Amino acid sequence: MTMKLFVGSAAVAASLLTAAVANAAEPIRIGSMPIGSGWYVAAAAMEQLLKPELGGRPVEVIARGGGVANPMVVEQGKAEIALSNVATSVWAMNGELLYAGKKATHIRALIGGLNPVYIALMVRNDFIKKTGLDTMDKIFTSGKPLRMVMKPQGSNVPPTVDLMLSAYGLDRAKVKAAGGEVIQVDTSQIPDVAREGRADMMFDTVLKGHPMITELALTADVRFVDLSEKVRAVLAKNGVKPARYPAWFKGQEGPVWGGDFGTQLIAHADLPDDVAYTIVKTLIEKRAELVKAYPAFGAFDPKEAAKPENNGIPLHPGAARYYKEKGLM
Repeated sequence: MTMKLFVGSAAVAASLLTAAVANAAEPIRIGSMPIGSGWYVAAAAMEQLLKPELGGRPVEVIARGGGVANPMVVEQGKAEIALSNVATSVWAMNGELLYAGKKATHIRALIGGLNPVYIALMVRNDFIKKTGLDTMDKIFTSGKPLRMVMKPQGSNVPPTVDLMLSAYGLDRAKVKAAGGEVIQVDTSQIPDVAREGRADMMFDTVLKGHPMITELALTADVRFVDLSEKVRAVLAKNGVKPARYPAWFKGQEGPVWGGDFGTQLIAHADLPDDVAYTIVKTLIEKRAELVKAYPAFGAFDPKEAAKPENNGIPLHPGAARYYKEKGLM
């Protein structure tokens, strides 16, 4: 009887050891964006910081995806963790807007508030001079044909513009029916469309030093226009936090109201709590090294990392444990 118990215990121990070794060998894959993108650089920096802390577990960067794709990449188990926008994480979890009912119910937040990413409205000064329409409310209630340009479907910009239009009882079909135009082109083509006068207003994401926005501001004579209060209210209900972006570009007289998509690190709910804890602990406590490798995270404040408004989706239990231990929630 004693021998049977010993053999049984040994078998269980061997099984547990085998499972532990297999788990340790499985990589932590980080969803980012293609090589050359800012998020690829950020994920590569995370990879280097995490490797020594995960007990020999491999860490790999997935060089594809983006703010729209990454919630589903994690949901489908193609990455254990990923960079994401707060807004798209919320939309994905709820199956809203561009996710069209496909819900990412297993994504969880690790770190919020990594850096802001703003949606902005830019209007050609020639249009403002001709019409006198110098605010968003005036433009979108004027009844005049609206000619706008933005990125193609698949970006988080089109569904955000749809939300903005809905604040005025409009949609893209109504804009076109009223004689307006909705042009969707690659980001690099937007300045050309504006310079050629084929659109009067542009919607896009802005970051400090953004090359396309810089070109647009320098060559197309545009004004950065505040998103209206009613638009900000609609965006806030859909995970896009109202916020002013600083005076970074020609055409700004000061900070301008936009909407912050937010940047966060997310994980699959099945990621072991101790691994999630280690990831959060490492990246927060090595913040200086992370920022050195990816300066866009320079505004990241660990005290803000656990706040609901900087995450939008539930925290992973392993992340929550770290924040509670450090008095950050």
